Amino acid sequence: MLKSMTGFSKAQATEKGIKTIVEIKSLNGRYLDIKFRIPRNISQMELQLKELIKTFLSRGSVSLNITFEYQGLQEEFAFDKEAAAAVYEELKALKKHLKIREAIKFEQVMALSHHFSSKGNDDNSAIEGRLAKKALREALKALEKMRSQEGQEIYNDFNKRLRKVANAVDKVEKLSAKRIIDERDNQREKIAKLFESDELDENRIQMEIAIIANRLDVSEECVRLRSHLKFFRETMKSTEPIGQKLNFLLQEMNREINTIGSKSDSAEISHIVVEVKEEIERIREQVQNIE
Repeated sequence: MLKSMTGFSKAQATEKGIKTIVEIKSLNGRYLDIKFRIPRNISQMELQLKELIKTFLSRGSVSLNITFEYQGLQEEFAFDKEAAAAVYEELKALKKHLKIREAIKFEQVMALSHHFSSKGNDDNSAIEGRLAKKALREALKALEKMRSQEGQEIYNDFNKRLRKVANAVDKVEKLSAKRIIDERDNQREKIAKLFESDELDENRIQMEIAIIANRLDVSEECVRLRSHLKFFRETMKSTEPIGQKLNFLLQEMNREINTIGSKSDSAEISHIVVEVKEEIERIREQVQNIE
């Protein structure tokens, strides 16, 4: 079934006073492109989170945002005195090497050293990582549901437009067949006016009519176009990502209708061709948002 690449979902999980909030947004994209906004204390989990997302999504531009709230918890912090001292010594050496007279300021040391370390941070990190994956999984399920619902609406719209195209192809084929007969009779009348009946070369007339009929005949194009329509409908029912395949089929359909338009010298057929191209273009616009 069709799935849209557009959607948004939000989920949260709580454990031991730590609340995790996950927001995920998906837009259409040719490939799977994931952008992360996650706290530093779980940055090492980026690859795990990416693999989890890939189990739900195969295409699209995805933005993931994870935040933590600490309910009734007070994290204890301590200065990393050894790191601060090491930075201070390096700054002194650099100052001497560059012959800088300016005094080293406290804020410079603080900016360059990892001056805070959280007591008990290892325990919190384990909880945060577990909550992040739990909330992300729930958010992905909600996102998939939203994308499937939008995909169903697109599916219904596609079927409606495909029926219009199929009906138009039937009309074109009938008009083309009639056009060949009319053109054959017209050519006979034109030739009869130019020559006496005993001067007519029937073989030559038949040859000219065959050439005209071949030029006006669009039956092969109509057959191929119907085949593409059938394959398009079948592909829509696939459980695999199908956006790129549908886009290719639309290109083939557009090629056939263009050929029909170039072969026809009928105003009525030309109008139908324009209508078909409009429907194909509307479908193509929607396909860009299909996974």
